[in-house]
Amino acid sequence: MTEAASSTALITNDAAVLGLLAIILGFVFWGASRERGVWKKFYAVVPAILPCYLLPAIANSFGLIDGAGSGLYPMARDYLLPASLVLFCVSMDIGGIAKLGPKALVMFLTGTVGVMLGALVSFTVMGMVHPETVAGETWRGMTTLTGSWIGGGANQAAMKEVFDVDATLFGQFAAVDVIVGYVWMATLLFMASRAEAWDRWLKADTSAIETLKQRMASYQAQHARIASTTDLVLIFAVAIGATGLAHFLADPLVAWIKSMPAEWRLQDYSLDSRFFWLVVIATTIGVVASLTRARELEGAGASKIGTVFLYVLIATIGMQMDLKALADKPFLLLLGLIWISVHAGLMLLVARLIRAPLFFMAVGSQANIGAAASAPVVASAFHPALAPVGVLLAVLGYVLGTYCAYLTGLMLQAMAGG
Repeated sequence: MTEAASSTALITNDAAVLGLLAIILGFVFWGASRERGVWKKFYAVVPAILPCYLLPAIANSFGLIDGAGSGLYPMARDYLLPASLVLFCVSMDIGGIAKLGPKALVMFLTGTVGVMLGALVSFTVMGMVHPETVAGETWRGMTTLTGSWIGGGANQAAMKEVFDVDATLFGQFAAVDVIVGYVWMATLLFMASRAEAWDRWLKADTSAIETLKQRMASYQAQHARIASTTDLVLIFAVAIGATGLAHFLADPLVAWIKSMPAEWRLQDYSLDSRFFWLVVIATTIGVVASLTRARELEGAGASKIGTVFLYVLIATIGMQMDLKALADKPFLLLLGLIWISVHAGLMLLVARLIRAPLFFMAVGSQANIGAAASAPVVASAFHPALAPVGVLLAVLGYVLGTYCAYLTGLMLQAMAGG
């Protein structure tokens, strides 16, 4: 939101905003659980995860809350996301995930190529439709969006420095990043609720995913029990304790990496990003814990508590979006929409050619576009057991982001004659 909007928000107290988000989540899940009536019909069409995302966006867009000025998203990103990843990974079936095969990687790399190709196509199309949009230094700003859409914030910042993008242009493309990226995420969440229909159209082989889901359901059924206070405290201890350890280890690790010689360019791999290490360490702890008796906590609902954490994150992501800003820069937004459409079209084409399930397409896409903060959200929309796949692919995006964005930037520069 703009500063003007943030200064006039009706609710600015984060505790009150968190309470509002909790009420929204409770209302959505209450409605989704109805077995008859209008809510039954509504949620037969709209997946519950979508209003959890869009209702906070509406509240932010119309000045009820101030998403940009709130500290809730950084809190959820830095604490609840790692905690949820730990709980998802504790219950993960490593063997089952390994059997998903190479199609997930193929679709992720297709998404990366789609972002690069989308930049070139959107630049060309807008040059014909509205030349003023891509005139001058616009290509420089597009490099930052490429970095963000393949990797994440660290790659975006790297492109800003490499191509000397001025602050105004950087801010404009940051807005396109948020608006178009969140609209695309909402689209993927809606598609996830229709996965069976999409998989039929893609002629996809879903046997590995279905086998993994069945194995997880069987494990949960075998170990299911009414959670005791001890169970809940242990789940809390594992999740928050691991998150605390991730924070404890990430800070000195980042400081040590930043002390390395600059010519090593470790920042190109996002290795100097604290958030990168939070995600990697939390995921690693969860994977290791899944090989111990800690996995039995799944019977007491570990992944369900992780899902609650994740839905709070989804609500805080939603409150970052300003729907009214869609009308502020229509041609830059049009460029972004053409760009994401090329990415989406290529992914659907390749998915159909290799008979990849929608899950691989959606998570491969979001691992590029949204990185580690939201790829697990899209993955868990298919099944909580699949959330770690989103994390693993997103980490790969951090590695590729700077190099692919730099190559795209050189091509855009040549096209612009700059």
